[in-house]
Amino acid sequence: MKSFAISGSLRENVGKRDAKELRYQSLVPAVLYGGETQTHFAVSAADLKAVVYTPVVHFIDLDIAGQKAQAIIKDIQFHPLTEQLLHVDFLQLDENKPIAIEIPVKLTGTSPGVKVGGKLVQKLRKLRIKGLPKDHLDNIEVSIEELEVGKSVRVRDIKLDNLTITNAQEDTIVSVTTSRALRQAEQEAAKGK
Repeated sequence: MKSFAISGSLRENVGKRDAKELRYQSLVPAVLYGGETQTHFAVSAADLKAVVYTPVVHFIDLDIAGQKAQAIIKDIQFHPLTEQLLHVDFLQLDENKPIAIEIPVKLTGTSPGVKVGGKLVQKLRKLRIKGLPKDHLDNIEVSIEELEVGKSVRVRDIKLDNLTITNAQEDTIVSVTTSRALRQAEQEAAKGK
């Protein structure tokens, strides 16, 4: 999985007034937990944009005043009106502890059902997977090469080495449905017989 480096500075005070002052300086209050202690720090809002506003999941190499840790973003808070980043929670990774994160689904190939006029419907754009950090993937590839009209790919059809998909096994990832144009063509063909 891809890594992204972010540096931060320790927060001297923790509280609403301190957090507000940090935001005026274009900094975002953050916390790193999951290790021996929680670390409260601040990071530049500009540094976070490349990680937050992307569908790609990154491991983050944090450098907080010389203290290094590998983490993932666990939670982000935005202002309800301005969409300004208000707070970020980072979860420190341990190579021996499994983590659960959402990974994007990437469709590969061309569906024969779409070629004959069917409509491709992607129900799930991300899957929740659980496993050790070293086993996590950038994305989960789902082949639609054999997807005919009326067929679908479900979570149970996806097999991953050393990773467990925690979505319901019956959930549909992608399907090909009958489009209006295909339905009309079938009705006209039936009338013509």
